[in-house]
Amino acid sequence: MVSVQKCTTPYHAYLPNAASQMDVMRQVGWFRKNGHNRRAPGCVIRSENVTETSISSSQDRLGRRQFLAIGPTIVPLLLMTSQTPISFAAENKKGFLPVTDKKDGYSFLYPFGWQEVVVEGEDKVFKDVIEPLESASVNLVPSSKEDIRDFGSPQQVAEILIKKFLASPAQKTKLIDAAERDIDGRAYYTFEFTAQAPNYTRHALTAVCIGNGKFYTLTTGANERRWEKMKDRLHTVVDSFQIFNV
Repeated sequence: MVSVQKCTTPYHAYLPNAASQMDVMRQVGWFRKNGHNRRAPGCVIRSENVTETSISSSQDRLGRRQFLAIGPTIVPLLLMTSQTPISFAAENKKGFLPVTDKKDGYSFLYPFGWQEVVVEGEDKVFKDVIEPLESASVNLVPSSKEDIRDFGSPQQVAEILIKKFLASPAQKTKLIDAAERDIDGRAYYTFEFTAQAPNYTRHALTAVCIGNGKFYTLTTGANERRWEKMKDRLHTVVDSFQIFNV
């Protein structure tokens, strides 16, 4: 089943105040001085008064956001024909579907069965409709830098992103690992972290890269209780993320 659902931040994501967030990012040099911020990096799970049950029940109550179902037998064909792979990241892999954004210049894989939803401030979001903490989001902001290494080491960039943008102030965060990799001469930083709220802990993976005058952020994750089951699939998502020139 394929669905497109319009979501607003109270049900799914914590997005800090846009104006204050822009000011902070400008201070660390992540915006062009004259750039216009339309999106903030990453999709962050709200810690205040949110449970997995409440997220799902809130979605059920909103009639105008009900899923638009398409016959399951034609879904793979539609997705394969409408999202033509143009790089390794978008090649087929069993259990995954490719998505390629030719306008903004990126591609990645996501697990079969996840649905695309619309979240304000995010360029693209796919999520599991049963497990609301299992999702992948892509965010873009303008950047005057040409290389992710211009911002510092993988550890430095990861710490800033996690503390300022990828977790709410009420969450206790822990950086587990951060590394650099190279794809076709372009540097990517990937890191793993946890964000602990009073009623759940999200285990997440993030990849960041610079290209096309933009700072790209892909974040995927799952509830800590499902990490062992999901980690291989989530690593496939984050490792498949690539950007290309447009």
